[in-house]
Amino acid sequence: MRWSWKIAEVLGIRVYIHATFWLLILFVLYSSWSRGHTAAQTALGVIFILAIFGCVVLHEFGHALMARHYGIRTRDITLLPIGGLARLERMPDDPKQELLVALAGPAVNVVIAAALFLGSAAVGARFEWVDFNWLGGNLLTGLMDVNIWLVLFNLIPAFPMDGGRVLRALLAIRMEYTRATRIAARTGQGIAFLFGLAGLFGNPFLLFIALFVWLGAEQEAAGVQLRSAIAGIPVERVMLRDFQVLGPGDQVAAAIGHAVASGQQEFPVVSGSQVLGILTRRDLVRAIQQHGAEAPVSMVMEHDIQMVDSYEMLDNVIGRLSESKTRALPVIHGGLLVGMLTMENVAEFLMIRKAVKDMGHAGVGRTVHTGREREPN
Repeated sequence: MRWSWKIAEVLGIRVYIHATFWLLILFVLYSSWSRGHTAAQTALGVIFILAIFGCVVLHEFGHALMARHYGIRTRDITLLPIGGLARLERMPDDPKQELLVALAGPAVNVVIAAALFLGSAAVGARFEWVDFNWLGGNLLTGLMDVNIWLVLFNLIPAFPMDGGRVLRALLAIRMEYTRATRIAARTGQGIAFLFGLAGLFGNPFLLFIALFVWLGAEQEAAGVQLRSAIAGIPVERVMLRDFQVLGPGDQVAAAIGHAVASGQQEFPVVSGSQVLGILTRRDLVRAIQQHGAEAPVSMVMEHDIQMVDSYEMLDNVIGRLSESKTRALPVIHGGLLVGMLTMENVAEFLMIRKAVKDMGHAGVGRTVHTGREREPN
């Protein structure tokens, strides 16, 4: 995620903090200052917020470790002002496994709340179940209250909260996955509508939650619908076959000429049969501004790129494509560059496929004739 900085790596999972997270810290500092609190009280408030997000990180690791149990890797965890986001490479195919992955996060908060309850009781702390203040009060009981609220909030049956995935998993046990997602998404949007109404006549913060839930449900439903539409389709049916390549010693001017002539925006950089990187449109513009059109491609190209095999299924690589630093991924087969995959290719393929399907045909493949490709020097 952009505007995020890596702060740790635990069990092979990178943990990032988003720039907007610091807005929450600034809000706490401002609230403490406006109330005339001392520096010690202000520091305690900041520590309390950091402790809350420590619990959020543990919550996300609950999801990650349960997913790892089923052989699913977690790309990273990002801290946002509204909570944490663990990016799994995919959700389990088995609804029962998805149910356990979704419940693992809230289960961590239950364990934390229970431990804090026992610790608070041991020291004779007084419990404040509802009315606690993050700028004052007992830290242990406050954290316990927060973890209880995290459990309740996350189990609301609405995407992107865990409760939405729990509902989808329970429905998917008895019905088709896409339909289960659609029902769960609509349920979540209904809850978002109620939050919005409550926000209009009460707490304005509920309006923010309503928007967050509505958009999350829409995004989840669209993502599952896309994966369903491209399931079982190999990359080779969708990839672009007619494209220009560059060599590492070519000048940026060569890419400018190809971009003007063909509209191509991403250029694979190869040496012999080896793909060295990609020259993106962004790199091209930066190179012209900073180094001039005579600069060698190797100076400005992206070196750290992902590649896909032509026999891979499209639904397995679409996530990598959407999260890639480049707008295109090189497609290889047998170690040779055979194509390029872009979101534009995928969208065009789906549009043509839908049009043919609407006309009554069973399906359509996409054949793109290979044009003349220039072999780099």
